Amino acid sequence: LNHDMTLPEFKFIWYMEYSHRMWGRAVGLAYLLPAAYFWHRGCLSPPLKGRVLALCALVCFQGLLGWYMVKSGLEEKPDSYDIPRVSQYRLAAHLGSALVLYSASLWTGLSLLLPQHKLPETKQLLRLRQYAHGTTALIFLTALSGAFVAGLDAGLVYNSFPKMGERWIPDDLLAFSPVLRNIFENPTTVQFDHRILGIASVTAVTALYFFSRRIPLPRRTRMAVTSLLAVACMQ
Repeated sequence: LNHDMTLPEFKFIWYMEYSHRMWGRAVGLAYLLPAAYFWHRGCLSPPLKGRVLALCALVCFQGLLGWYMVKSGLEEKPDSYDIPRVSQYRLAAHLGSALVLYSASLWTGLSLLLPQHKLPETKQLLRLRQYAHGTTALIFLTALSGAFVAGLDAGLVYNSFPKMGERWIPDDLLAFSPVLRNIFENPTTVQFDHRILGIASVTAVTALYFFSRRIPLPRRTRMAVTSLLAVACMQ
């Protein structure tokens, strides 16, 4: 399929992959070496030890998942003459694992650096916390759907917005059988779902912001919610 590739073109792909692997290994060392040092010095509390072990295990799992993902793009497919690409399922798993690792690392770091606010457990505050957790889950799902768009090159199917071509709902939305396959394997459906989830995520973040304005919150929390809205609009 790539018989006309030049040596410089091949080198570009090779160095991209090689750099990614080396960077991943450097990240692994950045977790494992300090963890071993602080563990040996007795700096970690029992709860923190469990969290550190979980983070280190997740780093190793992330590397393994990356290898498993790349492997899917190198398998011979005698019945297919399509462009070689990795499995969209493995790509989504690799991205999802990375997001969990990053979020857990950031949460752990901030919980050690910043003192926790002692706020009265009012009904409004509990609702805000629940809504924030729901918004987090929606954003995570939107990011995973983006991995399916990338894995299937679904972004190339329609390049108009808000309509897809001349229609709000494209004709081939449910072209595959059984119907459930469309959600994960039909490029049109995958792009459509990603659009809907993206709009829903921005809407949820905006609603979270306005709801938070009705509650007396610490300055740090207000800054976090405002920053979330700014990043969502920019995204």
